[in-house]
Amino acid sequence: MPTPSRPPWHAVTGDRALATLDSRPEGLASEAAEARLAEHGPNRLREQAARPGWKRLLEQFNNLLMLILIVAAIASLALGHRLDALAIVGVVTIIALIGFVQEGKAEHALESIRGMLSPQAKVLRDGRRQTVPAESLVPGDIVLLESGDRVPADLRLLQANRLRTEEAALTGESVAVDKQAAPVDEVTDLAERSSMAYASTLVAQGTAQGIVVSTGVDTEIGRISEMLRGVEKLKTPLLRQLDRAGRVLAIFILGAAAITAAIGALVHDQPVSEMFMAAVGLAVAAIPEGLPAIVTIGLALGVQSMARRHAIIRRLPAVETLGSISTIFTDKTGTLTRNEMTAQAIWLPQGEIAVTGVGFAPEGKFLPGGDDAAACGPLELDAHPALRHFLKVGVLCNDAELARDEAGAWHIHGDPTEGALVVAAAKAGLDAATLRGRHDRHDAIPFESERKYMATLHEVDGQPTLMVKGAPDRLLEMCHRVRTEAGDVVLDPSEWEQRINALSTRGLRVLALAEKPIQAVSELDETHAEEGLVLLGLVGLLDPPREEAVRAVSRCLSAGIRPIMVTGDHAVTALAIARQLGFANTERALTGREVEAMSDAELERCIDTVDVFARAAPEHKLRLVKAMQARGGICAMTGDGVNDGPALKRADVGVAMGVQGTEAAKEAAEMVLADDNFATIVGAIEEGRKVYDNIRKTITFLLPTNGAQGLAIMLAVLAGTLLPITPLQALWVNMVVAVTLGLALAFEPGEENLMRRRPRDPAAALLDLFLLWRVVFVSLLLLIAVFGMFSWLLRVEGNEAVARAGAVNALVMGSAAYLINSRYLLRSNLSWQGLFGSRPVWIAIGLVLLLQLAWTYLPFMQAVFDSAALDLRHWLLVIGCGVALFLVVELEKWLLRRNARATKKRRDGERPRGTTPRTQ
Repeated sequence: MPTPSRPPWHAVTGDRALATLDSRPEGLASEAAEARLAEHGPNRLREQAARPGWKRLLEQFNNLLMLILIVAAIASLALGHRLDALAIVGVVTIIALIGFVQEGKAEHALESIRGMLSPQAKVLRDGRRQTVPAESLVPGDIVLLESGDRVPADLRLLQANRLRTEEAALTGESVAVDKQAAPVDEVTDLAERSSMAYASTLVAQGTAQGIVVSTGVDTEIGRISEMLRGVEKLKTPLLRQLDRAGRVLAIFILGAAAITAAIGALVHDQPVSEMFMAAVGLAVAAIPEGLPAIVTIGLALGVQSMARRHAIIRRLPAVETLGSISTIFTDKTGTLTRNEMTAQAIWLPQGEIAVTGVGFAPEGKFLPGGDDAAACGPLELDAHPALRHFLKVGVLCNDAELARDEAGAWHIHGDPTEGALVVAAAKAGLDAATLRGRHDRHDAIPFESERKYMATLHEVDGQPTLMVKGAPDRLLEMCHRVRTEAGDVVLDPSEWEQRINALSTRGLRVLALAEKPIQAVSELDETHAEEGLVLLGLVGLLDPPREEAVRAVSRCLSAGIRPIMVTGDHAVTALAIARQLGFANTERALTGREVEAMSDAELERCIDTVDVFARAAPEHKLRLVKAMQARGGICAMTGDGVNDGPALKRADVGVAMGVQGTEAAKEAAEMVLADDNFATIVGAIEEGRKVYDNIRKTITFLLPTNGAQGLAIMLAVLAGTLLPITPLQALWVNMVVAVTLGLALAFEPGEENLMRRRPRDPAAALLDLFLLWRVVFVSLLLLIAVFGMFSWLLRVEGNEAVARAGAVNALVMGSAAYLINSRYLLRSNLSWQGLFGSRPVWIAIGLVLLLQLAWTYLPFMQAVFDSAALDLRHWLLVIGCGVALFLVVELEKWLLRRNARATKKRRDGERPRGTTPRTQ
């Protein structure tokens, strides 16, 4: 198709826009869409250029440690220590390459998540409603919009029902603006072009249909080069905390190094150049330079692992927060349940009718209600006009469509709740497309959570008729009469409330249908629908719980996490489903109205004892989150609608639905569920706990190695004795530990009791007293091994090079042994699983042993690092040091476990009889 000159789309009529773009109200043919896609290209903005590799490599040198090393290399060269200077430059380059590779992996991991967040668009193609990737839109496509959608391209509106869009991303206008289909003046400003919906803006309310006039860089947002927001960059609160701690530690260590060197030169009359190198060695040895990069790769691995489990992390801090979650506020439909709605019962004034068949296949029968339903045989629709009319209204007041794919499977395009009504009608032989063709929709009031109903205007037998579908308790307020075989009679609300309750106790979601004749109106508003309606009946929809959700709820409770259901369903239905799922507190449910009537203090008091909130609106979700946070809870909140945004943002982790969720909800959330499954949230929490565990283990492993090296150099200088490890040797140890052993713990699987622990306190220090004790304890053990090995070999062999080679190997072997200890912080490693259960750990140990053999025996390494070869008895002693350290740390773990058990036993003995330990 030749590209037309760009007309002022806002000023032309809808018909002219269709003609100009060679399109039609039923949408393009698939073949035409493919041809136009090849011509116009994908509907996406030009992506920001990624950081070039050379720039990312140079940025590795932009930190305090690297600057210290570079200065040290320059000073060493100036003092005539050429070999030392070259060695420092070599080590600096290797450390920079490590950071470069690890950061590249982390960025790649996060970048791969972007593709999983690509938006979808609802279009008409080949006359059918379809959902396609937004990137595949082309000029001439007919796009359908509804509340919460992100507009996928620039659209000339053809129809608009109470449409309002948020255009702050484009115009800066903070208030949602009204839209309509009529053309506006050609010179109208961008912010006032009410006949247009622009790419990247959000639908705040209403529904619409529009034709795509511009895609990609040709859209208004593309022309001003703005970008859609995606996954955040790598810095998280944990990494910033580590950066700050590293800077403080570096300044402290530099001060200690300077004082140590001064004492060595002034008190012990050591050469200034040697003391300078000793100070450099102390600083380099004591600063854990590999830690930030290792933590970053650990977080990135967690993001990738969560994505494989269908949890897409949009903001990296959520990985840290997930391990602290104590409460999950979750929707019911589609999250705890399968979201495969099936009409099971229809209750008309004449009585109940059972509907057979499960799923979206239009296969089933209508049977009279009661215990002998099957014996009576199926109902004939022609003999039950009230049932036929009820099903007809359910199809007309409805936006869903039933379709069959090439494989013969049936699918719903649109909301599954509405889809259940279309399927029920199809079981009766009523075709939705035929009915809608006979009774055109003249206007509509779209469903909004505040209203809890949808209304459409049609002509039936020459009479304009308003049809309404919605929550039964809301429609009972709006209805005054009920349709019976004898005509319309006065509605008895208590009778219908009993019927609603009877359906709800069976775990069915209940909808009510109503209608009324109406005088011809140019535009519907709420006043037309909210009074004088005639109730037609009720329909009970079955949405069974997910089997995996039942298991996930059980895992939550054992992990000290409390699931709370927040649903728009009837309270009795919600309680029935909660009991099937195994929720803890199912004695009662609070409704949205009851929540509204409570003060904040009252809500805070009762939120600890209620696990089901029914008939809840988005504003209630926000209050629930605030109440739980006021009680000290760390909350995850699920949401799918545009109005869920405030609650998702307020929650510690906002969780949006990837399948049924709106783009507005995804934008507000930290995590998106690709499968809308509650079990995925629990899996993500488990992964978050594992990532945080592994970060703590990595820190606890790395710091003692640095501490032992720094202390060894400091004590030797202060005592005026020979250095057991030279500065260059300290650089080597730091490098090989960071390259090999330091990375291994990031790949550790979660411990067996991971989901049997209480949630982590987010205010707790990363290095608590226990970890500080472990770091100091192991640092001293390594220090003893280094000094002991150096002193013994120096006395026996009388050779400094051999003694230092033994000390360096003892330090590395001790670190390798401690790596196995670090797999479990408190649990015993004295088992086959504890010793050999981690392949990454043994690969890392194998690599470090190969490097140490090369370091010990290759002549050029001996020349650079001033070391010497060791014989077999030396190696036996080195291995003995490692084994001894491993066993001493295991003994320390055993003593700590025994002390913990004794403390628990003492506390249990002091607890008054009749009480039980708190588990929540």
